[in-house]
Amino acid sequence: MNRIMTIAAASLLASPAFAASGPFFSLKNTDFVVTVGFLVFIGVLLYFKVPSLLMGMLDKRAEGIRNELDEAKALREEAQALLASYERRQREVQEQADRIIAHAKEEAVLAGEQARADLEKSIARRLAAAEDQIASAQASAVKEVRDRAIAVAIKAARDVVAKQMTAKDAAKSIDDAIAEVGQKLH
Repeated sequence: MNRIMTIAAASLLASPAFAASGPFFSLKNTDFVVTVGFLVFIGVLLYFKVPSLLMGMLDKRAEGIRNELDEAKALREEAQALLASYERRQREVQEQADRIIAHAKEEAVLAGEQARADLEKSIARRLAAAEDQIASAQASAVKEVRDRAIAVAIKAARDVVAKQMTAKDAAKSIDDAIAEVGQKLH
């Protein structure tokens, strides 16, 4: 309120009415009429308490702006907290994904090692089976050769015995064999 009075007094002192020549307090002097009109206007403004209304409106507007700033500040803090929460959640998800990837790599390595071990066991079993087959085939071949050699030897011995044996020797040989069988049976 004091400011308005100070401004009004300063504007009266600086008005062109004080600069005019001639009788100042005359209605014919336009400067005087303008000064009086201005003073009446200021008086009407003061009578209806327009400056206090304007100050109240300005205070109300300032309070509204202050409230909006506080609300914006609260929203900003809430947004920062939400952003921090999302960043924390993103880090947690990234760490979990890294753990899953590491676990999958470990499992892949273990599965590879297991497959390698299984393959080595399978190869060892097949080699053992092949060696068994070779040994069996070798034993079979040896037996076949032995049987063949025995058969050839028996045939050769039969031919030799048949050429050298006479009827008398054959009868004696049969009698000896019967006697030997008889002794073994009794």
